Amino acid sequence: MSPDVDLTLPKPGLHPLRKRLLALDSRVFEFAAERHWPAARPVLPRLSRSANHGVLWFATAAAVAATRTPRARRAAARGLASLSLASLAINTLGKRSVRRPRPVLDPVPLGRQLKRQPITTSFPSGHAASAAAFAAGVALESPAWGAVVAPVAWSVALSRVYTGVHFPSDVLAGAALGVGAAFALRGLVPTRAQLVTPARPRAEVPALPDGAGLVMVVNTASGTSERVRALRDGMPGAEIVECEPAEVRAELERAAARATVLGVCGGDGTVNTAADVALRHGLPLAVLPGGTLNHFAYDLGVQDVRDMSRAVQRGEAVRVDVSRFRSGAAQGVFLNTCSLGVYPELVSERDRWSRRIGGWPAGVLAALRVLRADRHPLEAEFHGRARPLWLLFAGNGTYHRMGLAPGRRLDLADGQLDVRLVHGGRRPALRLLAAALAGPLTRSPAHAAVQVGRLRLTGVAPGTLLAHDGEVTEVEGEVTLEKLPEALVVYRPGADDRTGDS
Repeated sequence: MSPDVDLTLPKPGLHPLRKRLLALDSRVFEFAAERHWPAARPVLPRLSRSANHGVLWFATAAAVAATRTPRARRAAARGLASLSLASLAINTLGKRSVRRPRPVLDPVPLGRQLKRQPITTSFPSGHAASAAAFAAGVALESPAWGAVVAPVAWSVALSRVYTGVHFPSDVLAGAALGVGAAFALRGLVPTRAQLVTPARPRAEVPALPDGAGLVMVVNTASGTSERVRALRDGMPGAEIVECEPAEVRAELERAAARATVLGVCGGDGTVNTAADVALRHGLPLAVLPGGTLNHFAYDLGVQDVRDMSRAVQRGEAVRVDVSRFRSGAAQGVFLNTCSLGVYPELVSERDRWSRRIGGWPAGVLAALRVLRADRHPLEAEFHGRARPLWLLFAGNGTYHRMGLAPGRRLDLADGQLDVRLVHGGRRPALRLLAAALAGPLTRSPAHAAVQVGRLRLTGVAPGTLLAHDGEVTEVEGEVTLEKLPEALVVYRPGADDRTGDS
């Protein structure tokens, strides 16, 4: 018999109810230790070790996010955030509040015991808390992924009793704490399902049951072959035109001359071009996301071929705002964002390097080169006053995360330009960082945010770069940004039919 004393057994002076609960806890532990679980021995100890320091959950989050759907990425991020919150609570409060010794290992077969026994207090189980927090966080954002992760989380929690490092009550308390952490995080940062999208203005459009009348122009540089195959299978009557990026505008113009519905598959820049063509020809637009970010399609509620096909086949569409910029001979539209200052320079620099080293490395390199360069802020007159600006950002609709990095839009027909300004100063990097940290503050020494229907800048220096939906052009003199309310008709599945993955 081990010389260790099991301090969890009933002792004089304990409340009778607590005595009974501790005795029951010990009996359940011994019962589990004495059972023969042939399928568990090769799995549960390894699974328990893999969850040390959250390694298993970080790997799981990476695998979920690798599926590249917005909902999967959000689920992975929420799972890790919930895990972090649960770990913080366990390490700062849980382990220090109850000094409970680990179970005596005598009843546990040697082959099931971990080679390295934990030395922290037993109550509550950190592994169970992390597993439950991660699984609950994932499930709150994506029930489907939650159903995949839950059995693994349950097995990790069970492994802590199976290997003898925790009593059952330790595991139950840890799991309860983990689930509580996930729901607490949801209270601070709502899930996509909690955000109520306003009813957008409905539009009358033709229903195309087999796709006949839809001409879909596909940008082949977006890696859209799987989407094209799915579209051909689901809408055999649709005409599909695949082309290189340089040919997109010309093919869209030709498609508009014969189409009942103009379709486009590509990233935000390609969709921007299609919107411009659809506006001029008075055609409804069907958008199939095929780029890297696909902000407009996802904010619209179109995730994949199924969403778009259902909307086109049933004739479901809404009216959305379009924004326009003008500066002398330069003019264009934007569906997402428009900006002047540091960001257009960053986009231009990124495009120079992206084909050689890839998109993400090019973005990092561009940021370093732009922010470290010796430069002067943009000078522009705004509301009758000359102002130095490092950045002017205007969103087509109100973005619901203030600061420099906008989040998503709930309403694409709110009639507003979401304008963010970063005031000029000696060091752009510090100013931009301060503005990003300003969070929901609409005004700070570095940052200001307003919503307007029209914006006019004057005194813009020649050669100033303006970025709109990822494209870059030069402007000078007077720059006007204005809304075109409910100008564009876009197919979008009804609220009850959407996949919810946007």
